[in-house]
Amino acid sequence: MQLYTYFRSSAAYRVRIALNLKGLEYESLPRHLTRDGGEHRHADYLAMNPQGLIPLFVDGEVQIAQSLAIIEYLEETHPEPPLLPRAAAARARVRSLALVIACEIHPLNNLRVLNYLRTPLGHDSTAVSEWYRHWVACGLGALEAEAARAPGDQRHLVGSAVTLADICLVPQMYNARRFACDLTPYPRLSEINAHLEELPAFARAAPEAQPDAV
Repeated sequence: MQLYTYFRSSAAYRVRIALNLKGLEYESLPRHLTRDGGEHRHADYLAMNPQGLIPLFVDGEVQIAQSLAIIEYLEETHPEPPLLPRAAAARARVRSLALVIACEIHPLNNLRVLNYLRTPLGHDSTAVSEWYRHWVACGLGALEAEAARAPGDQRHLVGSAVTLADICLVPQMYNARRFACDLTPYPRLSEINAHLEELPAFARAAPEAQPDAV
């Protein structure tokens, strides 16, 4: 197994967590997102992943882009420990919470979006940071309310075991801290995140623990 990754990519961070939880060994193949015009835009990488995005997962002849698709593949091919509950309603809830992050927060704050705001649209760093914090607040506010409405055990978003929703939460909270977002309005999310970050699978996946961390 190989993972084309970047230490601060939240999407790659999700996949690293899932691989660690499943106890799967993999080769880390970093692609720097800003060096040399972005190594994910080089022709050799685009030949494998025309989207030109990180991560890309390779398992023999199988190549999969998009972090949630990769994690679902891992769930189906290596079902233990499960990252989705057995009951259909609980599975749907986990996916719903994961998608709040993966579809509602992350795309608006992706590096390529922030770069487009700067150039060619001409927004300064203050405006770009305000954009970032606005969409984080919208998403995390909804997620905090969802977590309070149908709480887990105060250590997980759903139930009493790590799920796909938790895997998405931790990288997003990491990025929010990196961009100096105020997290005090989200005490439940902060409590859950603090617990998860201490788990070995999450700690080994953290950006600072990666071989390409700079």
